[in-house]
Amino acid sequence: MTTIVAVSNQKGGVAKTTTCLSLGATLTEMGHWTLLIDLDPQASLTFSMGLKPKQLHRTVGDALLRNASLIGVSHESSIRGLDIVPANQSLLTLEKVLYQRQGFQFRLKEGLGAMSNDYYDFALIDCPPFFGTLTLNALAAADLVIIPIQCEYYAIQTLLDYMTLIQHTRERINSRLKCRVLVTMYDRRSKIYRLLLAQMQQGFPRILFDTVIEVDTKLRESPAFGQPITVYAPETRGAEQYRALAKELLNHD
Repeated sequence: MTTIVAVSNQKGGVAKTTTCLSLGATLTEMGHWTLLIDLDPQASLTFSMGLKPKQLHRTVGDALLRNASLIGVSHESSIRGLDIVPANQSLLTLEKVLYQRQGFQFRLKEGLGAMSNDYYDFALIDCPPFFGTLTLNALAAADLVIIPIQCEYYAIQTLLDYMTLIQHTRERINSRLKCRVLVTMYDRRSKIYRLLLAQMQQGFPRILFDTVIEVDTKLRESPAFGQPITVYAPETRGAEQYRALAKELLNHD
């Protein structure tokens, strides 16, 4: 059975794509075949996998329009067991087109459901930094949504607002959807970061991952070279922290 995980936040710049890429590669490293799905029109995850969005003839948009299957538009990576369904800027138009289609919010769920359970152990979905038809498709399909967040006051307020939207989604279209929060880009030298982390640990003890992803230059560099951190810099702190996150994910209830 494929476990479907959406990585989503309404705020950009929170290491959403980095988390999707690094977690996917780490799960693959542990022996779990993983499919990455890029639902962001910026196509950062697609770039990070070494593809050129403007040169792609078929993307996730074709699958959402039912013109192709997810497997049909997927690409193998240089890492055995790690594949990607890519995106490009055509998703900006698709965001509006899908909304006019009946049952639009279930297109991705249907596509994933059409795949054999023997294909992948995990599907990780990189969502756009806004709540629209694409994000709703991800949340409707997912078993779990991971919300990356920085230790900043306004980010925490955004988190509370987003958790309300997720609760509405759970009540209306996906009762099995669970939510976890991941602290990213953490600077242990910052007093305010330490204070806000302690507040989140106290306020969200059941949904906050124990693993904290700290600031790491290699994590920022790896997408530019079209490689996940497990390949680009496998011995770094960032790689080890994403391995710890993968172990937590495998044990989540």
